[in-house]
Amino acid sequence: MGDLVIGARSGAGEPEGPGGRVNRAAESSAPSAAVEDAAAQNADEHGTGADGPSEPRRPESEQVDETDSEAKARPRKQRSFLKELPILIGIALILALVIKTFFVQAFSIPSESMQNTLQVGDRVLVDKLTPWFGSEPERGDVVVFHDPGGWLNDEPTQQSSNSFVRGVQDVLSFVGLMPSANEKDLIKRVIAVGGDTVECKDDGPVKVNGVALDEPYIYSGNTPCGTQPFGPVKVPNGRIWVMGDHRADSLDSRFHMDQPGGGTVPVDNVIGRAFVVAWPVSHWSTLPVPDTFDQSGLAAALPAAPPVAGAAGAVALLPLVRRVRNRKERRKES
Repeated sequence: MGDLVIGARSGAGEPEGPGGRVNRAAESSAPSAAVEDAAAQNADEHGTGADGPSEPRRPESEQVDETDSEAKARPRKQRSFLKELPILIGIALILALVIKTFFVQAFSIPSESMQNTLQVGDRVLVDKLTPWFGSEPERGDVVVFHDPGGWLNDEPTQQSSNSFVRGVQDVLSFVGLMPSANEKDLIKRVIAVGGDTVECKDDGPVKVNGVALDEPYIYSGNTPCGTQPFGPVKVPNGRIWVMGDHRADSLDSRFHMDQPGGGTVPVDNVIGRAFVVAWPVSHWSTLPVPDTFDQSGLAAALPAAPPVAGAAGAVALLPLVRRVRNRKERRKES
């Protein structure tokens, strides 16, 4: 007989011992676990789960945006004041330099020549903007101007003996925060401008184009001519005649008539018009043009020669104009 093979026949079952039942339970549970894993994965893909619908997953770009927005929302760390201080000082110096170059500059009054309008040590602010637009000094203006030559030869420069203080003064004067001690500038009042005729005889008054000036700004006890009568002087175009308000203590145009220009100052030498006393506070005041310079007839009369010459030329050309007109009419008729 052949060998007996147990379980080889189809439909034959295995012996059901304790081990057989455990193995069968494990085999039967394996497919169900795989199904649950697949269902869980499918639920995750469709946004559902055992606990109900879950929130959809956001793209990574949106997550990055949220991170950036959170970073922007966080307050930035402020710079230390000590780190920003040099920047602020630099900006302030640049602004001061621009203002000094194009707009306003401070000057110190070194002498008594403009008393009582200006006192020694006063700080005045000078308008440097209007000359950029072609404005020229007018009668009555208090102006600061460069030495036209020989007016301040004997005047020493006012500099500190301390080298550190002198260096600080140079820096501050360069940016316009302090008057310069090196430049030799003068400050006077404009009495006459180009084209005017000015004079002062004996005890005065000063006359401009024959009109007498009432000068309440003159230092008390002084006469209009001071110690130096002059004139008449014809002021050349492009120049001005200047005098100090303290007529007995001012080396102005009257004392330089023997020099080139006859004591007048070139308009190009004018730095600007002083318009306010800024320091000390107790001396604060504006520097307007006195009413005496608003008198009618003060301006020099325009010469009559140009209009007369123009009229004569028009009369001389009248026959020629008539001839040309007659020729045109004859051509039209022909």
